Amino acid sequence: MIKDREYSFIAEEEGRVDLVGVNALNIPRSVFSNPTVFISVDGKECKKSRKLRIGEKVFISYKEEIMDGLEKEEIPLNILYEDDEILVINKEQGMTVHPGSGVYSGTLANALLGLYGEDFDTGGDNLRPGIVHRLDKDTSGVMVIAKTKDAHADLSLQFSEHSNEKYYIALSKGLFTQNEGLIDKRIVRDRNNRKKYTVTNNKAEGKDALTKWRVISQGENYALLSLRIYTGRTHQIRVHLSSISHPILGDPIYSRKDDRYPDATLMLHAYRLVFNHPKTKERMVFRAPLPDRFFPILSKEGIDWRSDDQCDSINI
Repeated sequence: MIKDREYSFIAEEEGRVDLVGVNALNIPRSVFSNPTVFISVDGKECKKSRKLRIGEKVFISYKEEIMDGLEKEEIPLNILYEDDEILVINKEQGMTVHPGSGVYSGTLANALLGLYGEDFDTGGDNLRPGIVHRLDKDTSGVMVIAKTKDAHADLSLQFSEHSNEKYYIALSKGLFTQNEGLIDKRIVRDRNNRKKYTVTNNKAEGKDALTKWRVISQGENYALLSLRIYTGRTHQIRVHLSSISHPILGDPIYSRKDDRYPDATLMLHAYRLVFNHPKTKERMVFRAPLPDRFFPILSKEGIDWRSDDQCDSINI
């Protein structure tokens, strides 16, 4: 089980957030290196190295593992490729990648344990066996999983250094006046809703995020886009498209329910993933075909999708 932890305190001394926080809350300093940690001072998100002044209010939240591991489950996966080092799948919409936020079964991590056994250990933590990157629950598409410790280390480095290539297809609302564009906006957690993110012009806040987009086909009400992300921020494409007033159809967080398609689910798909094989170093390209949920809407809106090769001809 994952437990949400939250703390707050008023600084009674000056110094770095993590050092002052350890003394004020009597918690381990390692908490501040937890990948899920969120820190704010007087309502503004900050890093653990931020210098505090006396009287400032600090808020800290993070997720803590309070279980030994996962239960293995027999969950079928759409496998695109597999060898001794890696597994590449087409993740279905609706599948959560790893446990958290009250979801402890039915995840990709559970499925991997069911596929490879309870001793499956690639060097990651025991709640994310083999997982080196993630897709949102409602985003479908191509993912790579490490099957060995060496593969996990190599792929993790590629994702952290952004030496791989990640391409998506999205059905976005509205009429685009340009055929392509670049969104270079920092992303920060929304102060009013911690499950949501937004963009900021403040270089001291949030994380840098870069998304390139191109229109594949424009309809009267929607546009089919090809996108490449050069960073891997949470909800990046969804936040960025919403920030330019072109939210993704079916997005329950960053878009209003659509009058024409009120039952539409998130129309975002990880279409193509390019990376170096962790052992052979061969540059590998994997594609997950456009899902069936797109085609009725594309047909009704007169939006052209000629073939799965169409996206490959658009260099972005």
